[in-house]
Amino acid sequence: MKQIYIDHIAGLLGVKSWQVENCAGMFEDGDTIPFISRYRKEKTGGMDDATVAEVKHYADLFAEMETRKATILKVIGEAGALTDELRSKIENTVSSTELEDLYLPWRPKRRTRATVAKSLGLEPLADALTDKRTADPQRAAKSFVKEGVADVDAALAGARDIIAERVSETALVRENQRASFRQRRLVSRATKAAGSDPEASKYRSYFSWTMPLAKIPAHNLLAILRARNEGFLSVDLDTDSAKCSAKAYYDYCQTAGFPSPACSAQVHQAVEDSFDRLIQPSISGEVIREAKEKADVESIAVFGENLRQLLLGAPVGQKVTMALDPGFRNGCKIAVLSATGELLYHTIIYPHPPQNEKVRSIMAVQDMVEKYGVQAIAVGNGTASRESVEFLGRIDLPEDCKVWTVSEDGASIYSASEAAREEFPDEDVTVRGAVSIGRRLQDPLSELVKIDPKNLGIGQYQHDVDQSLLKEKLDNTVEACVNAVGVNLNTASPWLLRYVAGIGPSLARAIVDYRSAHGGFRSRAELLKVPRLGPKAYEQCAGFLRVKGAANPLDDSAVHPESYAVVDRMAADLGVTVKELVGNAELCSRLDASRYVGGEIGLPTVNDIIKELAKPGLDPRETAVAFSFSEDVRSIEDLKPGMELPGIVTNITAFGAFVDIGLHENGLIHVSQMGPRGKADPSKVVKLHQQVKVSVVNVDLERNRIGLRLV
Repeated sequence: MKQIYIDHIAGLLGVKSWQVENCAGMFEDGDTIPFISRYRKEKTGGMDDATVAEVKHYADLFAEMETRKATILKVIGEAGALTDELRSKIENTVSSTELEDLYLPWRPKRRTRATVAKSLGLEPLADALTDKRTADPQRAAKSFVKEGVADVDAALAGARDIIAERVSETALVRENQRASFRQRRLVSRATKAAGSDPEASKYRSYFSWTMPLAKIPAHNLLAILRARNEGFLSVDLDTDSAKCSAKAYYDYCQTAGFPSPACSAQVHQAVEDSFDRLIQPSISGEVIREAKEKADVESIAVFGENLRQLLLGAPVGQKVTMALDPGFRNGCKIAVLSATGELLYHTIIYPHPPQNEKVRSIMAVQDMVEKYGVQAIAVGNGTASRESVEFLGRIDLPEDCKVWTVSEDGASIYSASEAAREEFPDEDVTVRGAVSIGRRLQDPLSELVKIDPKNLGIGQYQHDVDQSLLKEKLDNTVEACVNAVGVNLNTASPWLLRYVAGIGPSLARAIVDYRSAHGGFRSRAELLKVPRLGPKAYEQCAGFLRVKGAANPLDDSAVHPESYAVVDRMAADLGVTVKELVGNAELCSRLDASRYVGGEIGLPTVNDIIKELAKPGLDPRETAVAFSFSEDVRSIEDLKPGMELPGIVTNITAFGAFVDIGLHENGLIHVSQMGPRGKADPSKVVKLHQQVKVSVVNVDLERNRIGLRLV
């Protein structure tokens, strides 16, 4: 990677150039983000996985830019216009906008007024109008009157069209207009369609709305642009045409030279036309798209953080689990799962109206709890959830058997997915959905990786943002979470394994096939026997995979196989075996990390090894805690301002957090109710699925909206 890109990335991310350079080199060698951030801290200076991912993002962008530069240089060179100065500007820019501005005069165009004028031979006249030596534009134009050019006025008009296009393609003009437009106010107004379509009502607050473009919150801008795309709003920037045209005239003349006094009126007219017809629409669109890109990044960051919190939600662990997918008329679907998530039994009960088979349902649940030794019960949070939890409260359950409410978001998507069909080919979608609910309680990460994150109900305008950026962020987030927790090599599904560093879908399937054929893995090294899994893939994935009960206890830790020899030295120095050392915090505390630094292994790696040896395979996730809603609130009509209630955070956005308080409608803690003067960052105040206490601020029965305050 070129030094200009390395230095630019370093400046953007607030890191050193050598860190970026080392990272980029490792990416070129095929190293993955989790591997680099976990096992190459000496080379990265301890950058976390998010920063390493950012380096890769920009490295990929600049690789594309280099390809684009080569194409542009070729086109301009073939046109005979590539000067040393222009080449230098192109080669040294790190801005795609600046690059396209430099290329604009030579970019192939569709038929325009300027190209028509050029075809009529009027380009020399346009040159003459900007030439200080031309004293009489009328006289200069006479010689261009011919077939296709009716008179002097037509000739001058064509010349002005050519000048107008030149002005709009001048890099300095565009740069300064862009800077000016960024400071303008965005104005949105309702269209005629908004007055006749009920769907437009949700955008009512934007029907006559204005705010400086640079200050518009991301969610506001995305909502406005969605409404514009749906035909409910017109969106413009309140530019000052006279001032902008005057600035464009000055900047153009700075580049092309000032015309003679006699020709200045012609050039002024051309510039004004250029601004109204070419510059204003183009730059307005660019600046709004630029603001949208920024809003996309902010919204995607919120989505990524929500996803991280969701995936790292507290598991109840390996417990025999009963999953209940609640419903009224169609009953409650029940699936009983083993401690490892295998389906043991499924049925349907009808404890709610209209059937009201309460006694039969109680007996059925009690029988299943006793027969299978149920240790936890997961209840979906959809229709009849509250009623189902209350029903289970009437059953004499074992003291250690807790009831949990679990989000159903995406469960129906999973039930009809390829993954569900492969896991349960003989079961219908209702059974698969119940299984998904139960497994989410056992291990959210392992189950949720099977579902497209966009279907998990944790986004902010996720369908409006750049989909390639969104996918990149979500893939990186899932990968980071999976590798942070670690994966049991002998129990992980192919959908979980594919997110382990260096594996992917094809190798994940090959690993599962090998496991099925050979009865499981007995060591990490056995991975090298998997077809198509070579030394590089092994290097990347081995540290994140766990082999329970392996002969070498390090195979069930985050210590990478490349560092096993270091652990052998540590154990020998202490006069113990590796097995005795692993998990013994007291022994680990005696180790002098500096003794083991050398070669490729620096102090950060040694410290990580010692930390891991003290608590091998430690799950970074919290322990699940039981929760119950207020018994006094059954419907939105029961809510009164000032009432304090327990709740669970279900979604976090830039403007606040949504909280489930046990009703069909989630309440909103607006950002203004989170901190002083509404300046709090919701993602730093609350976490997804966090149990909170809230106070009711207001209730809008007409729109079914609940305003809350964080207590």
